[in-house]
Parts: sequence; C-alpha cells; structure tokens
Amino acid sequence: MSRQIKLIWDFRGYTSAKTAEHHEIHLKEYLLARNYSLQITCFEIINEMHAVAYLVVEEKDMIQFRDELKPHRGEVYI
Repeated sequence: MSRQIKLIWDFRGYTSAKTAEHHEIHLKEYLLARNYSLQITCFEIINEMHAVAYLVVEEKDMIQFRDELKPHRGEVYI
C-alpha cells in the first residue's frame, strides 16, 4: 500500500467550525464526482477560533489534487 497524504484547509475566526464543516461537504461531493477510491474526509475543531477540513489521497495522486483544490497544506496520513 502506498503512502497516503492528508490535504488540509485551515479556517480561522468565530465561524471557522461551520465553515470547515461545510467545506467537508464539498470535498465529499468532489470525491464522489471523481469516483475516487479513497473516500476519507473530515473536519476537526482545533479551538474556538481554528478548524480544519481535510481529505486523504494516494501519494501518486497528490499533485493533481493539490493543483485542482489548492489546499493550504498537507502531511502524511497515518
């Protein structure tokens, strides 16, 4: 199994949790439209002023997803 990469979008401010939750909906829709094999998405509340949404892709597909979706950052998914 190849490495998996978590592409992450950061949201800040009082509405960050709702924004991250909504962004995850669009990430799920994107993966379904592409019929992508991995369907791992999530949103997490870091604190009251910071939340993230992310999706997980295979390392071989990372460049294409990065260029199309423009995440703020990425890291190896464990």
